[in-house]
Amino acid sequence: MKKVGILGVGKYLPKKILTNADLEKMVDTSDEWITTRTGIKERHLVAPDEATSDLAVKAARQALEHAQLKPEDLDLIIIATITPDVPFPATACFVQNKLGAKNAICFDISAACAGFIYALGIAKQFIASGTCRNALVVGAEVLSSITDWKDRSTCVLFGDGAGAAVLGEVEKGGILSSYLGCEGQYTNLLYMPAGGSRMPASQKTIDERQHFIKMAGNEVFKIAVMSMVEAAQTALKQAGLKCADINWIIPHQANLRIIDAVAKRLGFVNAKIYLNIEKYGNMSSASTATAMVEAAQEGGIKKGDIVLLVAFGAGLVRGATIIQW
Repeated sequence: MKKVGILGVGKYLPKKILTNADLEKMVDTSDEWITTRTGIKERHLVAPDEATSDLAVKAARQALEHAQLKPEDLDLIIIATITPDVPFPATACFVQNKLGAKNAICFDISAACAGFIYALGIAKQFIASGTCRNALVVGAEVLSSITDWKDRSTCVLFGDGAGAAVLGEVEKGGILSSYLGCEGQYTNLLYMPAGGSRMPASQKTIDERQHFIKMAGNEVFKIAVMSMVEAAQTALKQAGLKCADINWIIPHQANLRIIDAVAKRLGFVNAKIYLNIEKYGNMSSASTATAMVEAAQEGGIKKGDIVLLVAFGAGLVRGATIIQW
């Protein structure tokens, strides 16, 4: 099996910024309440003419340039998203067309906030087996399109954005382990009720605001901490590493209190935890992706560093991957 690593990274955040002060004018909340409970100060929102594929393409072009590859060099495109442009075809197909990546296999995956880690694990298998040479993985979301802006408990949390990575064969290092898991008994804690085959769109579902994110926040918090800790520990075990070997932790940027609790339970001493939740909020699959990209672009991650990505999401899914840069 070939060694697979990251050849290039890129990101894109929409220009519009919605601050906590802006939200104070929309719902019964305050900057202090949001900051204290989540760590979020602002989030980015798409323009009226921007969809998920548009964000993904801009992040992908940056990643391809970094990798010094052309779109036609791609054999595989995976878009991790819960907010596709349309129910079908896959958003990856729109991305392929806009990039001109005519040789690429294209599909989406829906693994919510763990989507980018899931997509990395899938792409690794294609390349390691020799089925593909170069793969584009993008976590891209327009969560503002499914956020209930009248629900103060959820509308303060989410933002839009995209992070991308180009994967290919490397001589050493690369993805050292990839752990993916799910606890399907908790599907009712975080979901969007309507719009699928169980509850097709109707005037009733629209009137009842069933096409927006619904979340049992306290229950999700408790399970999230445990899930991320277990995912990280499993990935470490698979890679034959200890906490002391990790240079960087890049967690899902859902809630600062969750991140703090996970770090405390794992007992990391030497690792630096990368955070961008204050600027972007929770962007689902794009959160871990953009955090990884920023850590790499800003010079924090150095060649040879060992990086742990860990996330949880609706499903409830969880995942962790360890990469030597």
